[in-house]
Amino acid sequence: MNLKLRLTILNFIEFAVWGAYLTSMGTYLASAGLAESIGYFYSVQGIVSIFMPALMGIVADRWIEGQKVLSLCHALAGAFMIAASAYAYSAGDAVKFAPLFGLYTCSVAFFMPTIALGYSVAYSALEGAGHDSVKAFPPIRVWGTVGFIVMMWVVDLCGLQATPGQWAVSGVLSLVMAAYSLTMPAMPLAKGQQKSLAEALGLNAFKLFTQPRMALFFLFSMLLGVCLQITNGFANPFITSFNQLPEYADTFGVQHANILISLSQMSETLCILLIPFCLSRLGIKKVILIALGAWVLRFGFFGLGNPGSGVWLFVLSMIVYGVAFDFFNISGSLFVNQETDESIRSSAQGLFMMMTNGLGAFVGTLCAQQVINHYVNIPQAQGVTGQAIIDGWQTCWLIFAAYALVVALLFAIFFRDSKPVQAK
Repeated sequence: MNLKLRLTILNFIEFAVWGAYLTSMGTYLASAGLAESIGYFYSVQGIVSIFMPALMGIVADRWIEGQKVLSLCHALAGAFMIAASAYAYSAGDAVKFAPLFGLYTCSVAFFMPTIALGYSVAYSALEGAGHDSVKAFPPIRVWGTVGFIVMMWVVDLCGLQATPGQWAVSGVLSLVMAAYSLTMPAMPLAKGQQKSLAEALGLNAFKLFTQPRMALFFLFSMLLGVCLQITNGFANPFITSFNQLPEYADTFGVQHANILISLSQMSETLCILLIPFCLSRLGIKKVILIALGAWVLRFGFFGLGNPGSGVWLFVLSMIVYGVAFDFFNISGSLFVNQETDESIRSSAQGLFMMMTNGLGAFVGTLCAQQVINHYVNIPQAQGVTGQAIIDGWQTCWLIFAAYALVVALLFAIFFRDSKPVQAK
């Protein structure tokens, strides 16, 4: 089978695993009486991303071929996710936070490293076959987004948005991915002369912090990472909360929030294809600034829209998400791939994931949960409903937009670009 097609299938399944639950899990948790804990389920992805991607990257760099580490991680992630689903179904209305959160945490602890590992396996295979990864990877990665969208629709149309069935679907896909990963080209281990202990463990990737430009890039990656999981965790519960108002209860968005949100991922499929052009023409600084501007609009449009006459603002929010996510995540990954030595590439990708989906997402989702608790969940628990709750939600989105604007201004002032990311 053609290498690019094989990598396309790999990316499709990789992100289908995530798409099965990432945008709809909050709605299930709210329906199970865990609305004030949604942030913990999303922030734990950040906690495990602080160390697991870097750790698995080190293993893939030094001891076990990357495609085998990818397979092992998916096998464990799938098993724990299926267990979480089984517990939730068996517990029914009496589901408890601790066991559900524990099983879910074990699953995402092994899933989160697979994103960076998948990138490294793809980059290695493409470059080993003589392809330029900056040009060849984005059209392959776009099919990961297609896989994410497909599973969002499947979960929505099968009526699984408010059930733990979405986790069972994800777990089965993870097991499929575990088997398929073993068919990928072998990813070579780093070779060379005798190395220090730090180098043998792959910890020399952290030396990137001694380079001022790279240190600043990773710092702002963390600050931007704060934004990454907020809409994944809270957009679906926000849109469905409009069912408290009779004029919105029967609108398409309220009834099929996941399908409406999937417009975000559709936007990604187009924006990914713009990355090679933008990186080569504009450089990483302008591309990241565009991403930050898109995050301001992403949150702002949510704060101003509604699923009725203001649904066009929701649609615009979904459209700009493609720019907000891809121009940061994919461009940042390609930038790190080009700026680091081959011997620490997997470790560097893990470090990038640690700063974005790790520290950034952890801080972001916990802080977002506190804001939402203050403006939405606490008033609701006190018997406040209807328009007052919607107003609370909209205040939260405007606060998040203001944060993204501040980060954009700081990035524009302090980060210095050099050469654009060019084809090798």
